[in-house]
Amino acid sequence: MTEQAGISIQQIVEKVWLSIAERRLRPGVQLKEGQMAAIFDVSRARIRQALAALEREGLVTIIPNRGAFVCQPTVDEARDVFTIRRSVESRVVARIGASVTKADLARLRSHVAQERTANTNDATTDIIKLSGGFHLLLAEISGSDFLFGMMRDLISRTSLITAVYRNTARFNCGPDEHAEIVDAIAAGDLKKASALMEHHLEHVESELDLREVRDMSHDLRAALA
Repeated sequence: MTEQAGISIQQIVEKVWLSIAERRLRPGVQLKEGQMAAIFDVSRARIRQALAALEREGLVTIIPNRGAFVCQPTVDEARDVFTIRRSVESRVVARIGASVTKADLARLRSHVAQERTANTNDATTDIIKLSGGFHLLLAEISGSDFLFGMMRDLISRTSLITAVYRNTARFNCGPDEHAEIVDAIAAGDLKKASALMEHHLEHVESELDLREVRDMSHDLRAALA
């Protein structure tokens, strides 16, 4: 199989992201180009492009002459991210409320239904993707490219923070709470929707143990398998 027919840069990025989010890849571990090229059967150039994309998303730090490392968020950084998310998502809800359509609401409800299915099936990978995806979908529906870009970055950083500090084995930020937010938006009650979002993010943050770093794998091949 040629490299062009093999795994894409985005697929490599997603593999690394999921390995972090599923707590299989330890913050601080070095992502060695040669080893990753062998794991994914692609060129080192493709790995460098994937690592650059991961750096842009705040998941990887590239140190000149040393290499790429999974970021290690501090407790203060974790708190900062959630503080910023509360402000950004409050603005997202306000933007949505002014222009939400029936089609938008149908997309949101369909997404929540997918979250419930993932929970029923205990499908960890789907739960992780869909939980963050709900918030990204809200930002998309808001119609603001700026807010969408901010949310994409914040969700990536939240995934890393959750991987390091989450106090439980669950990765789900809550289809029930998501559904309540959608219902409030549908009813045109933006004040309630904003309050529900605030409560929801506080709930997610409350499940973090901001005292210790969890021990995760240093084995890159095992983590990315």
